[in-house]
Amino acid sequence: MGLFHGETLSHRLPGARLAAVADPVGGGKELDADRFYTDAAQVWDDPEIDAVVIAAPARLHSDLIVAAARAGKHVFCEKPTALTLADADRAIAATRDAGVVFQVGFQRRFAPDWAAARALLDGGQIGTPRLLRSLTRDPGGFDPARVPPDTIFFETLIHDFDVLRFLNPGAHAVEVYATADALVEPAWRERGLRDTAAVLVRFDNGTTGFAEACFATSYGHDVRAEVFGSAGAATMGDARRTAMTFSGPSGRTVATMHSDQELFGNAYIAELAAFTDAIRTGTPPPVTGDDARAALAIAVAAAESARTGHPVRITP
Repeated sequence: MGLFHGETLSHRLPGARLAAVADPVGGGKELDADRFYTDAAQVWDDPEIDAVVIAAPARLHSDLIVAAARAGKHVFCEKPTALTLADADRAIAATRDAGVVFQVGFQRRFAPDWAAARALLDGGQIGTPRLLRSLTRDPGGFDPARVPPDTIFFETLIHDFDVLRFLNPGAHAVEVYATADALVEPAWRERGLRDTAAVLVRFDNGTTGFAEACFATSYGHDVRAEVFGSAGAATMGDARRTAMTFSGPSGRTVATMHSDQELFGNAYIAELAAFTDAIRTGTPPPVTGDDARAALAIAVAAAESARTGHPVRITP
């Protein structure tokens, strides 16, 4: 994602410039940047840098957000903002104290299908949400030795938890029940790795949301969602590479997408465009630290529920 965001800032967003790349192992040299650093502190000290995009490992996000905010830099951070609610609160407080723009990378909100469904919700055509669904099925190829136990909740389903909130405006999650297991890599079950999960989320307006994820699917990157309301329903997500369907002796087939950047390329660009616009205009970003914290609260509860086998209440 760091490379994709860097390419976007260099070539896809008029008015934005990739001033520098910071990577502790010297990566990113293929990007069209003015300067290359190996220490993030060099970015904080660079007066020509107005904003930063954080695409480091999740465990580093909160500390980097705090440091960037204290240096007066506007912050775009990939999800999740943190792995604990305390660290998320610390990051949010730092950006508010510094008065900088803080946006989080939930790109699905910017994808045409999802944005259109939200417009229908806001316009009343779907009515009052009753049932919600969001799913993520990754194309596989992951190294189980490099995946922390709760990754499926904090870095995969975190997108789906945000989608459930996005499709249920103004509502707050109050209870979570999750089940998870190692079905892709059963040998890693004892280590605590869970690669397949299903999560039920109850909201304070009575709506029920369902999220599911798996780390391996044979047919490509599969991301879908649905909102069913009192006046109608909207479905989102189509992993077909084109609208072409081939019919032959073996049946009917379609070509599918096999990466999130292929599936959501335009959405990734749109979210950075919104971030830079918020900086220029002084308007609030469309996805805030509070949005990220609310999704993280569901992820924390889901991880606990999967461990204990019991529903977990979310306290405000």
